[in-house]
Amino acid sequence: MNEQGSKKLQIATSEKLQRFDTLRGKQVQPGEFWDLVVLTAVDDDQREAYELQISEKLERKEIPLGIPYHVFSDPPGAKIGNGGATLHSLQQLEDIYGKALGGYRVLLIHAGGFSQRLPNASALGKIFTPMPLGDPLYQMLELKLAVFVNFPSQMKPGVLVTSADCIELYSIAEDESIRFDRSGFTALAHPSPISIGTTHGVFVLDQQEKSELADMEYRTCLHFLHKPSVKKMHDNGAVCKNEDNVVSLLSDAEFVYTDSTYYVDYQTVMSLLSLFREVRPLGCEIDAYGDFLQALGPQATVAYTNNTANVTKQESSLVEMRQKIFHRLKGTPLNVVALNHSKFYHIGTTTEYLFYLSEDPCLRSELGLYKVLGCNQNFSFKVCCEMLSDLKPGSSLTPGSVVEYCRLEAGAHVGGRTILSGCWVGAGLKVPDGTFIHSLCVNRQGQTGFVTVAFGIEDNLKKAVGAPANMEGLNLFGASLVECLAKWGLSPESLRFSGDTSSCSLWNACLFPVCPDMRDSFSLTLEMVQALQPGVSTVTLPLGTKLMSLQEALQSKHLEKMLKYRKRLMEDVEKKKWS
Repeated sequence: MNEQGSKKLQIATSEKLQRFDTLRGKQVQPGEFWDLVVLTAVDDDQREAYELQISEKLERKEIPLGIPYHVFSDPPGAKIGNGGATLHSLQQLEDIYGKALGGYRVLLIHAGGFSQRLPNASALGKIFTPMPLGDPLYQMLELKLAVFVNFPSQMKPGVLVTSADCIELYSIAEDESIRFDRSGFTALAHPSPISIGTTHGVFVLDQQEKSELADMEYRTCLHFLHKPSVKKMHDNGAVCKNEDNVVSLLSDAEFVYTDSTYYVDYQTVMSLLSLFREVRPLGCEIDAYGDFLQALGPQATVAYTNNTANVTKQESSLVEMRQKIFHRLKGTPLNVVALNHSKFYHIGTTTEYLFYLSEDPCLRSELGLYKVLGCNQNFSFKVCCEMLSDLKPGSSLTPGSVVEYCRLEAGAHVGGRTILSGCWVGAGLKVPDGTFIHSLCVNRQGQTGFVTVAFGIEDNLKKAVGAPANMEGLNLFGASLVECLAKWGLSPESLRFSGDTSSCSLWNACLFPVCPDMRDSFSLTLEMVQALQPGVSTVTLPLGTKLMSLQEALQSKHLEKMLKYRKRLMEDVEKKKWS
């Protein structure tokens, strides 16, 4: 990677972080920041969790004051996707503000979902995932607000739509700013290797336009491709030549422009709301990227509405819904801001979280993480990432591990490629390499208890089999689930799956003991994990032990107790800092 280019990105990002830090805990003035910030949530439980955490952030003065922060949960019933959540949130805003909404600049962050690929974010939300930045410590919410801190002053009334688990870094010339003042949609576009284009949205730009060889260009988009094949990108003219090294952060000779965040002007918002009122309640999942953006641009055709290859669950109404969106948005401009000096990071899986926080020298440099991680700026090896944790003398972490909101007693050791979240690790306990462990407080039948869940870093919690009898097809820590049960003295017949038993997965397998004490909960689950190591004897669970799935633990989570634990931990870490 171009070292000078990386330095430019680091300086530009540092300036944004510094500007945001001046707004934290301050009553912002009109025009200085967003008029409204909106988070989406998957259901009312998640909405309440988000509202409680935002309330605490405001109390601790961790985010700007003086503006409304709204959380809107999806309506009960069929899943509606992030596109449906966008429409529902816009309707909620209009119900609250009426015509005044036409004068507001709104940041809408898609934060709903159960985060099955990064389960340490499942209970409290991926938008509240900690990042090793700032004092007080940033979470993803602060990072999103910081990265976009310059946008509101350059934006006409409308809505900026973004995702909770992505980081967009960019550098532009000092005398330039990204302006969101055009009608229709205006999307940020990032130069990416062609392989990345197959899992993202890709812009087909007008290649007749002469490139200005600048850090930022306003380009005409002919149409938008959603997760296209390499052949489709070439056939549609989406592939660009990296001539004259216009994209210095990429070494590839060819690249594509991929999507991330986009702006919708107020007039187009009203057009979308008009459609929503005609079709609600929604009976299918709508994609805020694929289903909205593919309808835009002069070369857009209705053909994409029948392509359900990238749809997780097909509903009979999906094609009809897509066609209505297409006809409503057809002819709406799709303006593209090509950020030739930018990077896009997705942090939504355990492997991504580990890599970016403990191993990747690029993000470490660009965000200035090395300051918090205690390593040299040019240090390219793995480091330990410890966030808001109380580590007693004699405890140790292996480079390549991430530890957040934990207490480690003397002699405790955490192995490499391991994520530890919200755990109380007893004296002398050893956590094996490649392990994900997370403790939750639950309220079960009126009694408070603790459940510690554990998985291999590479385990797929979403992979499902059609019935409990097929559990042999599920793997935990590299072994079949049946083998794991034998190591724990349990029979396959005794294993319960919570929720829908026609979809059995690690997510709803009731494997984890409920304990009255947080430390005992961790110790017992760790024993189960260690029993799966070669040459270790089986473990026998105490008679009468109740077992829960991660799905069940989330449904009965004791939110207030979990936040109280974090608050006490923060206080202890702060005291230790000054002692």
